[in-house]
Amino acid sequence: MNKEKNVEVVKRLFDAFGRGDIPAAMELFDEEIDSKSPVVRTTHTTLTWAHPRRGRQEVMQFFSEMAAKVAPEPFEVVNIIAQGDQVAVEGRNKGTVRSTNKRFEHDWVMIFSLKDGKITRCYHYYDSADILAAF
Repeated sequence: MNKEKNVEVVKRLFDAFGRGDIPAAMELFDEEIDSKSPVVRTTHTTLTWAHPRRGRQEVMQFFSEMAAKVAPEPFEVVNIIAQGDQVAVEGRNKGTVRSTNKRFEHDWVMIFSLKDGKITRCYHYYDSADILAAF
């Protein structure tokens, strides 16, 4: 698949997220998706959703766990760069921690790998301190 088609798949993912259509977003992931959000080497007791996920079911679990604690607003995509089977997206978003009603805002980068029109890897890089400060 060429890089333009890969970019279109990633844009469809963000469109689905923006509509709140998680099932449509899940269809764009490979059955064995490798996902990390955020990419960290430590465990968080506060950000309980922050650990590696493998497969669509575990990614769905990620969204459920995160949504129980945080009310995110739609992503703002700032830039998209593609090369080969990889797409990098730079963006920002805001949200509210449900338990404290405090808001957060942070910048992020997501790196996607694609194969045959499906997202096989999604690594979401952001500074978790921005969210932790709102807890």
